[in-house]
Amino acid sequence: MGKPKENFIDPYFERRLKLMNRLKDELNLSERVYRAMLKVPRHLFVPSNYRDDAYADTPLPIGKDQTISAPHMVAIMCELLDLKEGLKVLEVGTGRGYHAAVVAELIGEKGKVITVERIEELARKAREVLEFLGYSNIRVVVGDGSKGFQEEAPYDRIFVTASAPDVPKPLIDQLKPGGKMVLPIGHFMQNLVIVEKDEMEGIKKKPWGAVRFVPLVGEYGF
Repeated sequence: MGKPKENFIDPYFERRLKLMNRLKDELNLSERVYRAMLKVPRHLFVPSNYRDDAYADTPLPIGKDQTISAPHMVAIMCELLDLKEGLKVLEVGTGRGYHAAVVAELIGEKGKVITVERIEELARKAREVLEFLGYSNIRVVVGDGSKGFQEEAPYDRIFVTASAPDVPKPLIDQLKPGGKMVLPIGHFMQNLVIVEKDEMEGIKKKPWGAVRFVPLVGEYGF
């Protein structure tokens, strides 16, 4: 999906390959998620002083008291979302755009990612890297992601990269019937939750397991 400039050389590919081969074995990753994450250069989405740490399986600071998620968590969320070609996906919490880029690879050129970031500086940096890498199917919006983004609704999938007190009602409203959402819920004790919107049975929530994210800030956050 991404088409970097012709003179782009990736000196970190071997490190990324080593990480992804390990995660594929440990998490039993699908080939699609493995290939998508192998293609996205995570080191370009972190501050330059952290580039040598970009392929450690750990969160890293990206400025403004925010972090980029650990690669294993990005992989797990992508698997849980069951991303298919052509879907429209909402991300709450762009950061520097890494997770959005992985999702964009999975949904292809016919799909679209709308990602909402409340911190303008991070949104600007995300746009710069995503543009450099050639992602034409990602729209970065500055705003309160806890309210979703009504202009592009409804969405086939929604995922949130910060922990909320509960599932924000606007996100439920903006999710298509038959759609799926993945988000962390809780403050000190957080759980990753899979939310499905069923036309007959309504909203169904299924906990996946304990996680640790920064808190969601906004009208429907903390």
